[in-house]
Amino acid sequence: MQPLTDAELLVLAQDLESDRAERKQAWKGDAPEKGRQAVCAFANDLPNYRLPGVLFVGLKDDGTPMGPEFAVTDELLMTLADIKTDGKITPPPTLTVAKRDLLGREVAVVTVWPADAPPVRLDGRIWIRTGPRRGQASAQDERVLSEKRRYRDQSFDTHPVGGSSLDDLSRSYFDNEYLPQAVARDVLEMNGRSYEERLASLGMIASIDDPTPTVVGLLTLGKSPRTWVPAAYIQFLRVRGTDWAGPVLDEAEIDGNLDTMLRRLEEKLKATSAVAVDFTSGTTTEVRLTSYPLSALQQLTRNAVMHRTYEGTNAPVRIYWFDDRIEIANPGGPYGSVTQQNFGRPGASDYRNPVLAGVLKNMGFVQRFGFGIAEARRALAANGNPPLEFQVEPTNVLAILRNSSSGVVAA
Repeated sequence: MQPLTDAELLVLAQDLESDRAERKQAWKGDAPEKGRQAVCAFANDLPNYRLPGVLFVGLKDDGTPMGPEFAVTDELLMTLADIKTDGKITPPPTLTVAKRDLLGREVAVVTVWPADAPPVRLDGRIWIRTGPRRGQASAQDERVLSEKRRYRDQSFDTHPVGGSSLDDLSRSYFDNEYLPQAVARDVLEMNGRSYEERLASLGMIASIDDPTPTVVGLLTLGKSPRTWVPAAYIQFLRVRGTDWAGPVLDEAEIDGNLDTMLRRLEEKLKATSAVAVDFTSGTTTEVRLTSYPLSALQQLTRNAVMHRTYEGTNAPVRIYWFDDRIEIANPGGPYGSVTQQNFGRPGASDYRNPVLAGVLKNMGFVQRFGFGIAEARRALAANGNPPLEFQVEPTNVLAILRNSSSGVVAA
C-alpha cells in the first residue's frame, strides 16, 4: 500500500474523465456528502482496477488548484481522516490523508484503496463510479461486487462455512431486524433483489451461485452460531476475592447470534455491577458504590467480540470479575498495522474482521470505529478508576480494569 507519487497524483488530478479521481474546491456545503460518496465508490472499485482512487480537496473542476484563499489546515486533515472512523461507511474503508504540494499549491489528498470485502455502503447505499460520474449501484452492480469478494484475499469472517446451508440462517430475523438497519429504506423498496442477492450483497453467504453461509453470516443470522463457529460465545465468571482461589459466585456461557449475545452480556454486566450495598461501616447508613462505568465495560467487551480471531481456536472471549478488578481476555493479538508497541494508541486501528465490524455498526453496538479504547479510558477516568491496563501478546490481549471507590452516595 504505497502512497502515490506527486507525478501520479498530478496525472489523476488533471485527467478530467478519470473514474479514479474526485475534485472538491473546499470541504463545505454538499462537498462532505459527495466526498464520502466518492470514497465509498473508490472502495468498491467496480471496474476492478485494483488501484487506489483519490479525493482531492483544494482543486477546481478543471484540475487547477485554488488560490491563496484556500489552506490545508490540521483541522481539515483531521476532518477528512474522520471519514474512515465516523461509522457512515461500512465496512470501514482503507484510506490515508495527507497534505501535498501540487502545481505550487497545497492540496489535501485522500487516497482510498479497493476494499477486500465489497460491497461497501455509505449510510446503507452502495456507491460506484462510471467514468467521472458517481451513482448508486444497481442490482447487477451489487452482484458483480459480491462476486469480486470471492477472488480477493478474504478476511476470515467472509469465508464460507462448509456443511452449513441457508436453513441455518434465520430469514425472519434478517428480513425484519437486520436488513432494515443495514440498507437504506429507499434501496429496500426497489424491486429485483432476491433473498439470496441481499444475503450475498451483505456478505452473509459466499455468493448468489454458492449460497453457503459465511462466518459473519452465521454469527449475525445463525439459529445456532456455536454449532458452526465453536468459539462464538462469551465466558463470564464472577469470583469472590482477588485471586483464582476464591469461590465462584456466578458463571455463564453467553451465546446466540451477535445481537442476542451482546444484549445478554449487557444484562449480565448491569446485574453484576449493580450498586453494591455496604453495611459494614457500623452505621445505619446504606453506602452505594459504582465500581465500573458501564460504558467502559461495553466498549471493551464489544471490542473483544469485534477484533478477536475466530479462526483456528475454540477459545471464547473471557470476562473474569474479581473483587478488585475485571479481566477481559480476547483470543486474538494485534492485527495488521496494530502492533504490540502501538496497541491502544490514538489512531492505531486495523480490522481483522471488517465485515463483522460493519455488522456491529449497523446494529448500533459501535458508534465510531477506532474510538472504543479512548472512550473506555475517558469513562474510567471520569469515574475515578485507575488507568486501563493492557497485556498484549502475539495471540491474546488482556484488558484489566481496576476497581474504583469513587461515586460513594449515601442512601
